[in-house]
Amino acid sequence: MNILDWKTKQNNVEVPFCPARVVLQDFTGIPAMVDFAAMREAVRNAGGDPVKVNPACPTDLTVDHSLQIDFSKCAIQNAPNPGGGDSQKPMAKLSPLKAQPRKLPCRGQTACKGPCSAGDSSRNSGQFSAQIENTPILCPFHLQPVPEPETVLKNQEMEFGRNRERLQFFKWSSKVFKNISIIPPETGMAHQVNLEYLSRVVFEVKDFLYPDSVVGTDSHMTMVNGLGILGWGVGGIETEAVMLGMPVTLTLPEVVGCELTGAASPLATSIDIVLSITKHLRQADVAGKFVEFFGSGVSQLSVADRTTIANMCPEYGAILSFFPVDNVTLKHLKHTGFDKAKLEVMEAYLKAVKLFRNDESSSRQPEYSQVVQISLSSIIPYVSGPKRSQDRVAVNNMKSDFQACLNEKSGVKGFQIAVEKQNDIVPVQYEGNEYKLSHGCIVIAAVISCTNNCNPSVMLAAGLLAKKAVEAGLVVKPYIRTSLSPGSGMVTHYLSSSGVLPYLSKLGFEVVGYGCSTCVGNTAPLPEAIRNAIKQGDIIACGVLSGTKNFEGRLCDCVRANYLASPPLVVAYAIAGTVRIDFETEPLGTGFNGKSIYLRDIWPTRKELHTVEEECVISSMFKELKEKMEKGNKRWNLLEAPESTLFPWDLKSTYIKCPSFFDKLAKEPVSPQPIENAHVLLYLGDSVTTDHISPAGSIARSSAAAKYLTNKGLTPREFNSYGARRGNDAVMTRGTFANIKLLNKFIGKPAPKTIHFPSGQTLDVFEAADLYQKEGIPVIILAGKKYGLGSSRDWAAKGPFLLGVKAVLAESYEKVHKSQLIGIGIAPLQFLPGENPSTLGLTGREQFSVLFPPELSPGMTLDVKTSTGKVFSVIALFENDMEITLYKYGGSLNFVARRFL
Repeated sequence: MNILDWKTKQNNVEVPFCPARVVLQDFTGIPAMVDFAAMREAVRNAGGDPVKVNPACPTDLTVDHSLQIDFSKCAIQNAPNPGGGDSQKPMAKLSPLKAQPRKLPCRGQTACKGPCSAGDSSRNSGQFSAQIENTPILCPFHLQPVPEPETVLKNQEMEFGRNRERLQFFKWSSKVFKNISIIPPETGMAHQVNLEYLSRVVFEVKDFLYPDSVVGTDSHMTMVNGLGILGWGVGGIETEAVMLGMPVTLTLPEVVGCELTGAASPLATSIDIVLSITKHLRQADVAGKFVEFFGSGVSQLSVADRTTIANMCPEYGAILSFFPVDNVTLKHLKHTGFDKAKLEVMEAYLKAVKLFRNDESSSRQPEYSQVVQISLSSIIPYVSGPKRSQDRVAVNNMKSDFQACLNEKSGVKGFQIAVEKQNDIVPVQYEGNEYKLSHGCIVIAAVISCTNNCNPSVMLAAGLLAKKAVEAGLVVKPYIRTSLSPGSGMVTHYLSSSGVLPYLSKLGFEVVGYGCSTCVGNTAPLPEAIRNAIKQGDIIACGVLSGTKNFEGRLCDCVRANYLASPPLVVAYAIAGTVRIDFETEPLGTGFNGKSIYLRDIWPTRKELHTVEEECVISSMFKELKEKMEKGNKRWNLLEAPESTLFPWDLKSTYIKCPSFFDKLAKEPVSPQPIENAHVLLYLGDSVTTDHISPAGSIARSSAAAKYLTNKGLTPREFNSYGARRGNDAVMTRGTFANIKLLNKFIGKPAPKTIHFPSGQTLDVFEAADLYQKEGIPVIILAGKKYGLGSSRDWAAKGPFLLGVKAVLAESYEKVHKSQLIGIGIAPLQFLPGENPSTLGLTGREQFSVLFPPELSPGMTLDVKTSTGKVFSVIALFENDMEITLYKYGGSLNFVARRFL
C-alpha cells in the first residue's frame, strides 16, 4: 500500500495507526478500567492467565471529571467592604503587577505575613491549616503563600467523600496494572494536564526518536494539536483496544488546509477566533477529515491561541486540527521549562524529517485535498448559542438575536414565546431583596475548564476586566451562580500572581476546584426562589459559560438558553445580568457616584494583556506545577486500596460492578445474525447528541436509575451523577436515553419515554427495553441526521447494547459514535441518500427485519423488510474490513480479550 499516492488513495485505503500513548479522563476512564478488571476475571474463568491482561500502550488516566460545585462564592464576595475604610468611596486603583499593601485584605487568611488587614468576613473567619496541593495561591499584594480558599477545601472534601469507591478502584488499578499511571483528583483537566505535563512533542527512547502522538477518551484531546502533536479523541471502546496493543484503523482521510491570513482585531479574543473558525469549517464540511493550519496568520498566533483553536475541532466535526511545530512552538516550550538540549535535538529531528514549519524558508505552500481561507482581521467578538455551539451570534447583535429566538418557532434556536408575554417580569425575593426576572436574565455564569484555560490571555482578560469593574463600583447580582473552575493549578497561580483573583472573587467568580463542573451538568442547584420564579413565569433563563458544550438543559433543567462566550464576556454578561443588552449603547450598570459604566470603559487592551502575561506566565510556574503533580496530593497518597491480581468486587457497591460484556467470550467469530421482527425502541430526529443518549449530569429523582439507587438504600443526596457511576452498568443502562430533553417522535414532547408496542404502554425507555428483552423481541432505533453528535462517550454505545438494541438506522452519523456502535456490536445502518423514514412512509410502529450475508463487505447495501410488506435498501456503514471483523466478534472488547485465552 503506497499512501504517498494520497490523491487516489484517500477515502479508499485503510491506515492502521499505533499512537505513542493513550490519555483517559475518569468519566470514560473508569468504565475502561472496569472492563480491564472484568477481562481479567473472564480470562481467569476461561483458563487463561489474568496477570497478562495489562495495557500494552503507555496510558495516563487523569481523575478530573468528579468535581461538583457544592460550595461557591467565598467571603470576599460577600464581604460588604473587602477593602476596609469608607465603603462609599471607590477602591484605589492597583497595578496587577506590583504588590501594594493595605489596599485589599488577604481575605482573612492569617498565613499571609504582611501589613494587610483581615477585613470583615463572617464566612471566612478562622484559620485554615490545609495547603493547596496543586500550586500555592499567593496573596497578590505580598506574593506570600496563603491557605487554600474555603470553597476549594470544601469541594475537595465532598469530591473525595462521594467518590471514595471510585478513587479506591483507581488506586487499585495503579497498583496492579502495568504501563498505566493515575493522575489524582485536583491536579487538573485531562487535556490541560496532557498539554502542560504529559506532552513530549518528540519521544526519545533508547536513542530512538519518533513524533509524539496520542489518542484518548476525551473529545478535546485535539488540544495538543496546537503543540504540533498528532492527537485526537476516540471512543472509550476503541481506546481500550489501543491500550491492549491494537492500532487505530481509519480510512486514509482527506487533509484540509486552513489558510490563516492577517492579524486579529484587538477586541477579538481567542474564543472569537475559535467560534469563527468553527463556523467556517462546519460550512466547509470537514467532518471525518484532518485539518492542518498554514499561512502567514499562523505565525501571529501564540501556542495558547493555537491550542484553543485546536481544542474546538470536535465541534466542527474534524478528526483533528494540526498546527505544525515552528519557532513559536519552540519559544513556548523554552518558556515553559523544556530542557535546552532536548529542544535542540527536537528542532534538528523535526527539520530532518520535514515536520517543521518555517514561513521564511518555505519555497511553496503544502498541497492539500482542499483549502479553506480565513482572514483573522475580519473576525469580531461573537458568542455562540442558545442551544448549539455552531450557531454564532455577533456580540453587537446579541440583543436582537435573542429577541428573534423568543419569536421563532421551537427548534434549534427558537423558544416560541407569545408576543404578549415576551416582556413579562417576575418579581422574586432573595436574601432580603427584591429582584426582577425576565426573559434573557442570566442565572448561571461560569468561567470553566474547557477551551480557555490553556490560554493565559483570555483568562487574564477576564481578571483584568473584573479588576476594572470592581474599581468602577460594578457588582453581580447574588442569585447568579458564578464560578471559576481552572484547568489546573497553574491557572490559579498566574491569576493570583497577577493580582486579579481577588477581583474575580469579589464578583463571585471564586475558584471552586479543578476539573469539569458546569460543562458536564455539575452545577449546584439554583436557589429555590429563583427556580420557582423561572418556572412560574415560564422564563427563558440563560447560562453563559466559557466552555464548548451548550446543549439545551445541560447546565440545569430550568435554564433553557445557554451561550458560549470568552471568559471576559462571561464576566461582562454576569455584571449586566441579562443577554438582552447592546454593549455599544447600553451600560453594564451604575458605578460609584451614579456613573454609567459601559463595556468599553473596562475592556482590557491587548497591550495590558501582553504586559501581564509576560510578567506572570513564567517557566517557574510550569516547573512547580509538574513537581507537585508528580507528588500527588495528601488525600490521594493516604487512600488505601487492595493489591490483589483480581479486583475484589463488592456486590453491595453502587459505583463499581462487574459488567456482562465478556459473558459470551468466544475464540472464533460467528456469522452476523439476522435481525428479525424488531420493534423500534425510539424514533428520533436530527442532531441527537451523546448527551441525549447517555447523560453525564445529575440523576433525576423520577428516573429509572434513581429507582434502582433508592432500592439500594441511597438517598437523593447520595445519587451523585451519571458520569461518576459509569463503573456500574446497572445504573448506566437505566440512564441510557434518560435525558429530559430527549424528543421521541412516538411521544411528541421532550421526555425520556417511549411506547412498548405489544402492550401499548408508555414507559421509561429502560422499562420498555427491559420488557422487550424479557419477551425475546429485538429492538432498533430510527434516527435522522448526525446521530451521536458531541463528546465521545462509550456508554452512548454500551447502554443501547445492554438495552437490546441490535441496529441503529439513521440518515447520517457522527464518525466517532458510529465507530463506537461497531465496537460494541451494534450495526450502524444508513438510509440511502435522499431517503428517510418520512420519504419511505415509515411510522416507526412497524416491525423490521434485516438479513446479513455470511460475508459482509465495506459499504454493502442491505435490504430491510417491514411487517407491512415494505422493502427498502440501507447501507451497512462498515468502512473497512477491521470494522467488519470487530462486529463479527461482538465488538472490540471480545476481539481483544480472546488473545489472552
